[in-house]
Amino acid sequence: MTEINVIDNAVATERVTRLRDAATPNREFRRLLRDLSSILVYEALRRAPLAPVDVTTPMGPANGARFERLPLIVPVLRAGLGMLDAALDLLGDAEVAFVGLRRNEATLVAREYASTLPESLDGRDALILDPMLATGGSCIHACELLREARAAQVTAVCVIAAPEGLEKVRRSGLADAVYVAALDESLNDDGFILPGLGDAGDRQFNPA
Repeated sequence: MTEINVIDNAVATERVTRLRDAATPNREFRRLLRDLSSILVYEALRRAPLAPVDVTTPMGPANGARFERLPLIVPVLRAGLGMLDAALDLLGDAEVAFVGLRRNEATLVAREYASTLPESLDGRDALILDPMLATGGSCIHACELLREARAAQVTAVCVIAAPEGLEKVRRSGLADAVYVAALDESLNDDGFILPGLGDAGDRQFNPA
């Protein structure tokens, strides 16, 4: 069963509000998205497996822990690129693979145009990065690719989700968990989230 997590955090709520604002310029939008992605990835890794290690502090020995195995980070192109640096800041040398999906605006079905996923993940965890979970099609497609590559835990990290898309992902059972900063009202007839924040890719990379 897919675990749904809506992050109840004052900083996250404030960043979402500023991302929604149509007056927020591209440069500021990218910075806010990075801030928010750090919060979301932090929460998504709360129960990541750790291995015990011993270190030496300036005062002597201490017990600690390091990640047992870093997850594969999978930004969904193009909008997911804005979340990548935040994930790498937290995960250091984690491997990154890209999935490129383009939605047909008539059918609302996502079509894959690129993938750099390894043929086999051999039981590694994976973290999908995609700001918008609208119809759920892109998330499900990315999950399907990761399951075919034998991923272990698959977690989707999104900024805003529509109830329809989130329910579709939940029913698919392909994601172990989904982390979002805001659950919005609905989708419109064109498959955009309401009230949403517009096209996350355009707002990062296409100056008005």
